Amino acid sequence: MAKTLISTTTASSSATLDITSGIDSTYPVYEFHFVNIHPQTDDKDFEFQVNAAGGSGFNETITSTFFATWHDEGDSSTHLGYRTAEDQAEGTAYQTLYDRVDSANDAATSGILTLYDPSSTTYVKHFVSRLNGMHADSYTMECHAAGYINTTSAIDEISFKFESGNIDAGTIKMFGVS
Repeated sequence: MAKTLISTTTASSSATLDITSGIDSTYPVYEFHFVNIHPQTDDKDFEFQVNAAGGSGFNETITSTFFATWHDEGDSSTHLGYRTAEDQAEGTAYQTLYDRVDSANDAATSGILTLYDPSSTTYVKHFVSRLNGMHADSYTMECHAAGYINTTSAIDEISFKFESGNIDAGTIKMFGVS
């Protein structure tokens, strides 16, 4: 498996980070690497949504699942569980990748979203993500989301944002995987 860096997008008090070029039939798999994504507003979910080629708006239909593990700083609470509030059943909202990121100066989330065969005009588009970061309640949390984008149209744009407030800082690197 070879990875080719296609683009690097850096936030600086950005409402969204939209990647509107470079997702095409060149690669069967695309990875989005999040490096220290830091919110401006405390306690907000980090999310994504896509746009079909020729479409308008980031509002494709998503079916997903979401689970998380955490461990608090005081070593008094741990958890592994399914998070029904973060999944979608044929929804068109932005999909949560990380739940409730802390906005402290030393807090952020990092991880990877993998999008499979976005240029297919035959099949739905599958995705899987794994992010770790500092949760707003002062514990480390690892979030896992997976599912599919229910369209047979090619996907050629992707958008990342927090549920409200700006992306204060951070970098997204897009790789093509062959």
